[in-house]
Order: sequence, then C-alpha cells, then structure tokens
Amino acid sequence: MQASSSERFGLGAHRGRLNIQSGIEDGDIYDGAWCAMHKDQYQWLQVDARRPTRFTGVILQGRSSIWSWDWVTSYKIQFSNDTYKWITSMNGTEEAIFQGNEDTETPVLGIIPEPMVARYIRINPQSWYENGTVCLRAEILGCPVPDPNNIYMWETDQGSIDNLDFRHHNYSEMRKLMKAVHEECPNITRIYSIGKSYLGLKMYVMEISDNPGKHELGEPEFRYVAGMHGNEVVGRELLLNLMQYMCREYKNGNPRIVRLVEETRIHLLPSMNPDGYEQAYKKGSELSGWALGRYSYEGIDMNHNFADLNSVMWDAQEREGDEKKVPNHYIPIPEYYTSEDALVALETRAVINWMQEIPFVLSANLHGGELVVTYPYDMTRDWAPKELTPTPDDSFFRWLATVYATTNRVMLDPDRRPCHNEDFMRENNIINGANWHTVPGSMNDFSYLHTNCFEVTVELSCDKYPHEIELPVEWENNKESLLVYMEQIHRGIKGVVQDKDTDEGIPDAIIAVDGINHDIRTAVDGDYWRLLNPGEYEITVKAEGYFPSSKMCRVDYDPHASICNFILTKRPKQRLREILAKGGKIPRDLMLRLRQLRMRKLRASTKAYNRSRRQ
Repeated sequence: MQASSSERFGLGAHRGRLNIQSGIEDGDIYDGAWCAMHKDQYQWLQVDARRPTRFTGVILQGRSSIWSWDWVTSYKIQFSNDTYKWITSMNGTEEAIFQGNEDTETPVLGIIPEPMVARYIRINPQSWYENGTVCLRAEILGCPVPDPNNIYMWETDQGSIDNLDFRHHNYSEMRKLMKAVHEECPNITRIYSIGKSYLGLKMYVMEISDNPGKHELGEPEFRYVAGMHGNEVVGRELLLNLMQYMCREYKNGNPRIVRLVEETRIHLLPSMNPDGYEQAYKKGSELSGWALGRYSYEGIDMNHNFADLNSVMWDAQEREGDEKKVPNHYIPIPEYYTSEDALVALETRAVINWMQEIPFVLSANLHGGELVVTYPYDMTRDWAPKELTPTPDDSFFRWLATVYATTNRVMLDPDRRPCHNEDFMRENNIINGANWHTVPGSMNDFSYLHTNCFEVTVELSCDKYPHEIELPVEWENNKESLLVYMEQIHRGIKGVVQDKDTDEGIPDAIIAVDGINHDIRTAVDGDYWRLLNPGEYEITVKAEGYFPSSKMCRVDYDPHASICNFILTKRPKQRLREILAKGGKIPRDLMLRLRQLRMRKLRASTKAYNRSRRQ
C-alpha cells in the first residue's frame, strides 16, 4: 500500500485498511485511516496486488478516531500495470464517479462497471466531508488471474486439504450442517439446545463423545463458545468445521481424534448470539462494519454481561483483611443480578445455567478483530483502565494461552502486520486480559470464580467477518491450535473422592492445593479434575461431615492427568445423624467413639475451669 502523501506516520498508507481501529488513549500516534497531507483532488491511495488481478469493486469507510470526523464522499478509481500509465474506470463514455461515505463507520460498496485486469489500483478522492480532510479506509475486491508473460505458476494460497463446508452459514444452514454431522456420526454426537435468544432462535450445542448425553465418571468436560459477538464470525465457522472434521477423522480411525473423543466429553456452541449474527449476515462480509451484530437484539454486550464476582471477592477480602478467610471459588451470584429487573440477556442466563449443569473443566471463548490470546483476570482490581491482574493460577493460564498462540499459523508469523494499534507479537501474542483493557462481568472471570472451569479468550483474526474464500485459510491457521488446546484438559490431577463406609462418591468436596489460593469442587459423582503444571503438590480434600484428608500428588510431563483419589471418613456426629435419620440402631463402635469424644470434651472443659479458678 502506498499513497500520494500522508499527514503523519500514524495516518500513513498502511493505516488505510477497512475496519482498522484507532488508538483510544491520549498521545496515541495511530488513527484508523490513511489521511492525505493535502486537501485536493490529486491525492490517492494505491494498492499493489503483486500479480495480475481482475478488480471488481471497492469498499470504502471513513476515519476511525476519537478526535476527528473525516470521510470521502466521492472518488474515482484508476488502474495500471507499471504505475506510469493509468487508466480511469469508465461508466460508458464518462469517467465513473463512485459514491463515498456519509459517516465514519458505515462501509459503502462501489462496484466497478467494467471489471479491469491490472496489477495496481488507485483510489482517487474527489470530494470529502466539508469540515474534514481527505481520509479513508478501504478494501479492494478482485480475483488473481494467470499472467501470460510468466512461464512459472504464480503463487496461490493453498487453502485447506480438508474437504469441509467452507462458507458462511446463517441460522437455518447452521442447523442443517449440524444435523448432517449427527447423521454421519450418530454414535459419537448429540445436538441439544441450552435455551433461546431474544428473537426465539435456539442456541444449539454439538456434543462429541463416545457416550453422548452422559457424564462418565472420570471423564472431563470441555467446551468451545463462539459468536458471543454476532459479527465476529470466524469462531462460528471454525466450530462448524471442527465438528465435521472430528466426525470424519474418527470414522477414519485417526488415533489422535479417537483418543480425544473417547477420553473427553466435548461441547461446541457455535453461536451464543444468533440474533446478532443474523443482522451481520444480511449485510454480508465486511459491509456490517465494526459493530453491527455485536450486541444482542436488546443492545446488550454479552462480554460485559456476566455477574461481577471479582468485586464481590475483592470487597470481602478487604473487609476481612486476610484473603484466606474469604471463599475463593464457587462465589454465589449476587441477588441484584438474579432479579427480574436486572439487565441480563436471555442468552447470558442460558449460558450460566449451562455452566451450572455441567462440570466443565476447560473452555475457550472465540472472538475476532484481533490476533491475541487473553487470560484472566479480565477486570482490574481498582477499576483502572488496564493493569496486570493475575489469578492464583496465573502460571497455568499463561501456559494455556501460550499453547494456542504458539500453534496458530498467523500468530507465529514474524512478518505479519499488527491488526490495529497494538503489537501483541512483543508479548508472544498472549496478554493478561485486564492488562489489555478492563472488562467487568466477563465470561472468563465468571467461569473461574463461579465454577471449576478455566477459560481463555482467543481473538482469531484481524477481520471480524472475512470473505468466504478466506475461510479455508482460517481453518488451517487454527486447526492445530483448536486440537492441542482441547488436549490440555488432561494436564494436572484427577480422581474420585469416596465415602469410606459406602464407597460412594462425595459431591461438593473441596479440593485445595497448597500454595494456590483457588479451590475446586467434586462433581455429583465425586469425581474431580484440577488443572496444574508439572510439579509436586500437597492436596487437601474437605467435605461437610467428614474428616479432611491430605496427600502429596505429583504431576508429570506426560499428556495424561495423574490419578489422585481420596477416601474420607465420616465424623461421628455425621454418622449418628444419618443412622438416626434412617431409624437405624447405633453400632457399638460408634457409641464408644461418641463416649470418648464426650469424655475428651468434659476433661478439656474441667481443665479450663480449674485453670480459671487458680487464676
């Protein structure tokens, strides 16, 4: 990309890409647009396609800025093969004048009347907002063609070797694809709905497991969520591709996929915000702009719509003065959030119910518009705009983020351009969410503080709604990352907490790791999974009515969780309550134990009384 002139570096030709965003802080050198130094009709933005291309259209947008309002209202288009001789696009016998923008954000499509084959294309502004200057963001539409003067094959994108349905799927087409996958692999798939959107569209989930519909003892539960922002569509299509791919590879006997299916219960929610997606889909790729379809039909940003449990926990810690005296997990949802008047989207409530019903262990929330993986906390402690705010499990969260980022083809590319105004390559393409920008009420933080589940956010691409022909490349960029991230659910320790007398699993037993101030709890059957990096840990298990138990558990570098089971003994009072509740006879050993406890209590109280008298 080149230009006739630029107002400054932060408004150079490289800033002229469609939907590129400006900085939001004082002193940012970057704005979202190319802006010419001069206000005349001789300015231009030029794109070198690097090979003969059949140009068909241009999408134009104004300047993204918190300070300025600038856009081009009309323009011409010119073509060249050598940058010396230029041909202007014609509309019959006259030079074509294309309609530009009426505001800064709404993309406007200009179709070239007679598509032209050339290497270079120029956008030549003719008029602009009267109180502004010459600024624009653009996307060029076209297809490469063979060069008859080149005896070598020109460079082409490889796309994908997987024969998947690479296209944008609206609600009806998504349902058909999911149904087709289930019919192809009925033994390992199940489709279910977790609720409905405001407009009544069902929020479908594809479950992939060797025993779909059933939680198996010792088998961890994984989820991917996409489409929280309806116009960020790459995650939606990736999950639809993933369910097709896993179905076919399982049938082909791919050992990696077979192992994942047999050892993990996987849940894929491709569209958390189906209403928003339908809005963006009607406009089409790139024409929905930066925000259309982002919010729910009610105008709610679901990325800020979960209960703020961070503040609940931090306020309690400040009151107590000791964070160890305050619950660090399963923090209850505040009453104000559950009231009928609370501004909580139906889609958010559906996801919360889903989280509470299934004992998820690991998750990722798929977004778009950037290239980075963020990990909790997402919210700063003192409401600062951004500040490093790690969780007690920071080392493991950093591992999770690194696993995805270092296997993603685009994030690994050292020559890739920054998407907008921040270069995350300096951070190895991962960042603490709160250190990027604070997000109160995020799903990641809620998942960590209200359930057992660890969750990160993956920003998948610079474009929120890329063109359909780019979807095969997006799949190849993310395929390995999606698979290797799921495999991380088998790191750490797992086991079953059982009752010594009955051998039954104990639900809601607390699993505490010495040195990490964040506990988890056992599921209904008494099984648990604690994600941990390799090392040796002292684990303590507590349950109401039982004596606590501790042991050392070692996590190896193998890609399998270490088994660490616990057997708990009931306290005498608990045994007595259960026996009396059933109308049973008290066993002799329990009577002796209770008598010993009473005598011990009596001796302790007598000793304290005598000490008091002596004083």
